[in-house]
Amino acid sequence: MNKLIFGALCALLAASAPAMAAEAAAGKQKSQVCAACHGPDGNSQSPDFPRLAGQNYDYLVKALQDYKSGARKNPIMAPMAANLSPRDMEDLAAYFSSQRGLVTKY
Repeated sequence: MNKLIFGALCALLAASAPAMAAEAAAGKQKSQVCAACHGPDGNSQSPDFPRLAGQNYDYLVKALQDYKSGARKNPIMAPMAANLSPRDMEDLAAYFSSQRGLVTKY
C-alpha cells in the first residue's frame, strides 16, 4: 500500500513539474535574430535598443510574454515575440540573464 501511495505521489509531482528547465545554450541559438538590435551577447551598442545581458530572468520572460500578448506595446518587439513559444522565451531569458551586463564604475 505504501509503495502505491509513494508511486502515485511521484507521478503527481512529475506531472506538475516543467518538462525541461530553460537552457541558456538553446537560448543562444535562438537569439541570433535578437543580435541585430541587442548585440550578439545582449550588450547593445546602440542607445535605441536596451541591453538584455545581465537582466533578471523573470523580467525577460515577463517582457516577452507581454510583447506577445500586447500588454506591452512596441512596434518592433510585438512581431518578434509573436511566434515565440513559452519555451523559446524561457531559453532566451536563460541565455541573456547569464551574460555579463554593462559594468560601470562610480
